[in-house]
Amino acid sequence: MNKKAIIIVIIITILVVTPIVYVQANKIIYANRVTNYLLEEQKYSREEIESVEGVWGIKLPSFFSVVTFKDEPYVEYIYFAHNEVLQFGYRLTEEGKEEGITESDLKYYDPFE
Repeated sequence: MNKKAIIIVIIITILVVTPIVYVQANKIIYANRVTNYLLEEQKYSREEIESVEGVWGIKLPSFFSVVTFKDEPYVEYIYFAHNEVLQFGYRLTEEGKEEGITESDLKYYDPFE
């Protein structure tokens, strides 16, 4: 390959890899912000938290986190962590809907006001 072809391949590689790295890095950053918020400000223990997953969504805001607690496996709590961390809502899994879980049953629901 000549120099020109190598430079073009490098530029194309950078253009393809950069957005992928950006999205993955932000998912990790948002998950860490929410985890720190839950542990330090909300005073939950690591044992209570099943998972915190950073998500890149199509709608705005593009980055958010989904939290599942061990004693509420059928509920996914949605947190935004842009400037400050806020619990925005929740969604029930299919199993949760079948169990008949309602908003009043949720232990960790802290509605955004």
